[in-house]
Amino acid sequence: MNHAIRIHHTGGPEVLTWEEVPVPEPAAGQLLVELHAAGLNFIDTYHRSGLYPVDLPMTPGAEGSGTVIAVGDDTPGFAPGDYVAWVGVPGSYSQQLLVPASSALRIPDGVSLDIAAAMPLQGMTAHYLACSTFPLESGHRCLVHAAAGGTGRLLVQMAVNRGAEVVAVVGAEAKVALARSAGAHHVINSGSVDLVEAVEAAVGPAALDVVYDGVGAATFDAGLKLLRPRGTMVTFGNASGPVPPITPLVLMERSLFLTRPKLWDYMTRPGEAEGRWSDITNWVADGSLEVNIGLRLPLAEAAEAHRRLESRSTTGKVLLTA
Repeated sequence: MNHAIRIHHTGGPEVLTWEEVPVPEPAAGQLLVELHAAGLNFIDTYHRSGLYPVDLPMTPGAEGSGTVIAVGDDTPGFAPGDYVAWVGVPGSYSQQLLVPASSALRIPDGVSLDIAAAMPLQGMTAHYLACSTFPLESGHRCLVHAAAGGTGRLLVQMAVNRGAEVVAVVGAEAKVALARSAGAHHVINSGSVDLVEAVEAAVGPAALDVVYDGVGAATFDAGLKLLRPRGTMVTFGNASGPVPPITPLVLMERSLFLTRPKLWDYMTRPGEAEGRWSDITNWVADGSLEVNIGLRLPLAEAAEAHRRLESRSTTGKVLLTA
């Protein structure tokens, strides 16, 4: 038997239903994987709500980890019993699912299945932001929003490890310690102070080289005010809703750069995904990157996991376990 979370129409978390579905058969180039855990990400809520249009009905989820249980014909390099992770594989909220061999990421020794499920999307997102979109170096000063969350806390650590001075922003006092433990030099609880005033008090006016903003509408304007001349705004998420359209003239005052990247465009070159995965798994194995799993819930309780994520009451990574 195989069960999965299904969506038949868009809406709130209540549209996520637990259903019996057929066990798929792997074709050439495919792996049949027994799910260990699926990672929960904000993009899952965008698909569920209709913010990002999808074909319905559908099974949400795009990342996870598990054990190979069958291999399609003409699929060399994998065998039943192999441990793999993946990202960008639709339908990951399923007890058994097909993973293209080209998308399968081998899990090295020293990295657990839980940690492997928590890292593909958020870990490689943090990696491309810190290493490619705006490659941080010693002397740079950056701001990371949602710094106690899954992506944010990883990004803080990578920024610190690359020598940057990090301003970490969280939304509640209970999250301050998590951001501080990631190595942030300054931690600001935006729920209790004016964000612009607090950042300027910490590092000075218009002092940031880059703002990494996964929150969206609620924080975008403040981030622009804090950038130095020729600074860069990286808006990569919509946790508070999408940023409204702006005129390029908004950027002219200090010749600012604005980019809206996505992970998939940073994995298109040969070996790029594997290289990012190798970096982050090596950092986990040598202790220089800590992955915080803040909540585990059964896959059947995906609706509750979505509610908690959207209320911003979670910290770290949320896993849905099979």
